[in-house]
Amino acid sequence: MMSEYITKIKANVSIFATKKTSSILDGTYVSVFMGRSMNFEDLREYVPGDSIRDVDWKASSRSRSLLVKRYVADKKHNILLLMDSGAKMSGDTVTGDNKKEIALYTAGTIAYLAYKNGDKVGSIFTKDGLVQFNPFKTGLFNIEKILADYDKDGTAGKNSDIQKSFEFILNNFRRKMIIFVITDMKGAHNVDEAILKKLICRHDILFINIGDADVTGRKGKTFDLDTDHYVPEFVTRSRRLAKLEKERKDNIREENQRKLVRYGIMSNDIDDRSQITEKLIELLDKHKNANIR
Repeated sequence: MMSEYITKIKANVSIFATKKTSSILDGTYVSVFMGRSMNFEDLREYVPGDSIRDVDWKASSRSRSLLVKRYVADKKHNILLLMDSGAKMSGDTVTGDNKKEIALYTAGTIAYLAYKNGDKVGSIFTKDGLVQFNPFKTGLFNIEKILADYDKDGTAGKNSDIQKSFEFILNNFRRKMIIFVITDMKGAHNVDEAILKKLICRHDILFINIGDADVTGRKGKTFDLDTDHYVPEFVTRSRRLAKLEKERKDNIREENQRKLVRYGIMSNDIDDRSQITEKLIELLDKHKNANIR
């Protein structure tokens, strides 16, 4: 059934967001990516995050509620979902959520926002080292195909090769795009800075980082996807190794953050499905404020 993924995405947003928060998410997406070269369409109630410049003071005075002007952009955008892949995406986050599931729900939420705005959505990931690209299209059927393809093949193959996806974009696209990179700590670490430097000259780039579960400090058996073996209990229960693991993760996270900020790329971390709406709002706000400065 072709509405399966969209139904899940809409349910996920409604479960973990109030009506007010959902409106803020919609408004934040529009305010960031629609620009101001637009035609007036209608009025709607103000929600936190709207620009004060869009308030219609005369209409607000008449209606006794704060109203903002809505616009229709003269030019729609191409939204590209660059999703990390490979066996590592079948792992869990620190909260126990599945990484591929979070990637799916995050990508689906972004794609649905783009669909409601009339933007085109495409996707890219690698399967067994080969680039899988879904061209830019509009409509719910397109989003369903993007999510179904990733659900089917997103964890195929032992290794991820996110670098190939970036290289494919660099070599094949010149028209401006908005690229949402959905990856994890290791994926962000492996992105070549030289390619990032070239891509940001043409495109807007935002990173969503999905957290990894800790090897140490977990109850029960822990399976290591890198070695295809269960981790010995003396390792998972070691306080010394837990401290070293935390230090290593913190160092990589800080290094990734410095790299992205160096090129003006905003990012946010997501560890479970309940955070997706809130974290996307934060990310879009970061991107908007960075562009204002």
